[in-house]
Amino acid sequence: MSGAEPQRCPWAGIADPVYARYHDEEWGVPQGDDRRLFEKLVLEGFQSGLSWLTILKKRDNFRRAFDGFDPERIARYGDRDIARLMADPGIVRNRLKIEATIDSARALLRLSERTGLAAFLWGFLDGRPLTNRHRSFSTVPAETPLSKAVSKALKAEGFRFVGPTTVYAFMQSTGMVNDHLVGCHRHEACAELQRRFTLAEGTPRPAGRPGGGTGRRTRGG
Repeated sequence: MSGAEPQRCPWAGIADPVYARYHDEEWGVPQGDDRRLFEKLVLEGFQSGLSWLTILKKRDNFRRAFDGFDPERIARYGDRDIARLMADPGIVRNRLKIEATIDSARALLRLSERTGLAAFLWGFLDGRPLTNRHRSFSTVPAETPLSKAVSKALKAEGFRFVGPTTVYAFMQSTGMVNDHLVGCHRHEACAELQRRFTLAEGTPRPAGRPGGGTGRRTRGG
């Protein structure tokens, strides 16, 4: 006999096994890998106006279509690549978002001449994730002063489709903010991962950046 399902955040669509697995294994786990952070930032931009489950089910197609989210390869994309992507039914075929991904890859390469993406982003929290204790999604914000600051900085570097709401969803999903509800079985597990999280040794870190803000978001991005 199988055991009872654990208590999860009540996202719309959480009964889908793909979504439940993402909730249980990925959402809220601190991430310090530049490539994975770039992939997540891009996919959050593609999600805008759609459900995250739609993106999640297309994620493998996105990885294939965008060369594993290798920024050096994406930065070299031209008109033929844009046409190829626009003809690919396995991804979200939005020209603005495709072109934004190319621009963001180029922005990442420029940024990498100074620091890594992980160091840049985590620098806003001084490397220390935020653990919130929400009991209802009614108290979870869509954006915060911190996500506004990160959004502004990313845009200044040349990244696109990184508005404050998109950035906050990104921060939730990559464990910068723990917004699992306290009644969810993953809240304490992710809190423990946050307590143990450190950036990779030797990762260059930028100067201190503005922090603050607490973690309205009703789905996992």
